[in-house]
Formats: sequence, C-alpha cells, structure tokens
Amino acid sequence: MIPLLYIPIAFLCGSIPSGLLICKAKGIDIRKHGSGNIGATNVGRVLGRKWFFICFFCDFAKACVPTLLCGRQLEMLGRFDVLWPHSLIWLGAMVAAVLGNVFNPWLGGKGGKGVATSIGALIGVFPALAIPGLGILLVWIVVLKIWRYISSASIAAAVALPVFIIVQSVIVARRATEFDSIVLLNATPFLVVGTLLAALVVFTHRANIKRLIAGTEPKVGQRVSTT
Repeated sequence: MIPLLYIPIAFLCGSIPSGLLICKAKGIDIRKHGSGNIGATNVGRVLGRKWFFICFFCDFAKACVPTLLCGRQLEMLGRFDVLWPHSLIWLGAMVAAVLGNVFNPWLGGKGGKGVATSIGALIGVFPALAIPGLGILLVWIVVLKIWRYISSASIAAAVALPVFIIVQSVIVARRATEFDSIVLLNATPFLVVGTLLAALVVFTHRANIKRLIAGTEPKVGQRVSTT
C-alpha cells in the first residue's frame, strides 16, 4: 500500500505551480502576460532566461523526486523491477506528476505544458526510462539550438520519446538471448505510457503549432513586456 501512496503524492507535487509562485514573488501574475501559461517558457519570456532555467528545474524536480522515491520504496519492499504489475505503480506515479502539472487542480485545471515535468518523471523511473528521458532532453537541446523555438524543441522531444523506448527495448532484448520475447513484453507498459505522455505534450502545444504555421511563434530570447 505504501508505494501506491506515491501516486497521489506525485500528483500533488506536480501540481505545485512553480512558474506562478516564482512570478508572484516578483510581483507579477504570469497568467496576465505573454501566452498566460505558467510554464518555464512563458516565465522566461516575461522575467528573462535565468528564470526560465529556474522554473524548468523546479518543474523537473517536482516530478523526478516523487517518481524516484516511489521506485526506491518498491526496492525496499523487494518489489523493485520493471515487471508487471509493479511497473504500473511506478508508471502511475510518473504520470500523476505530469497530470498534476498540466491539469493543475488549484488553477481550475490550467497548468503548464508538461515538458519539464515529463523529462523529470521519465528520469525518475531509473533506470528503465532514464535513458529515453535523457535522450529526449538531448533532442530538445539540439532542436532548440538549431531552430530557436522552444515549442518546436518540445514537440520534437515528445515525438522522439516512443522511438527511444523502442530502441532501448530492442537493445535490451537482444542482450537477453532466449528471453527476448519476455523482455519486449515487459517493455510494453512503458511504451504505451510513454506514447500517451508524448501525445499529451503535443496536445498541450496545439496553440504553439498554430502559431508556428502562421509564423507568429516567438523565438527563444524574445521578451514580453509586463507594463
């Protein structure tokens, strides 16, 4: 029962409105500026690059920590593995943290876009999803460096997630020799949840996609006036 408690705990941690609190401390209601979103991207546009990274780290940590602790609790109880059904508890904590961020219960269901929390939650499922998590973080950095759109980087990272999970599963299966089919079967919950998580991130960026098509999406570094 103790590991199951990490699912609501992760949701509550994920629901901490980092961006809103950071901007409130600076005397600004982030919901009234820029895109109105409380995520790191809009915080950076309003307060500057330093605050983007601070908000990103806070959103990352609030998902990574409870997810990682859930895994450690399963390990202490002798149930630490990536096998069914214990993986569902771990994945449940991971998803709960992201849902708490995206559908924030304290803000009428309007939260961030789930990018930083998704990366943090994935790395929190260590080691099963840590490599895919680091992989999409690398994709995010590279795409951002090339095209200078945070939204494009976030969407590209989300789309790459299922690919990284599949590649990792195949590599692990090949090393497992006669247990290939079993290893791939055990990876199925991770692939399904990872794909749904990727779809959620793309969905939360639907307005950004429209602006990208229209050519009105701000590039990284562009500030928004608060006066």
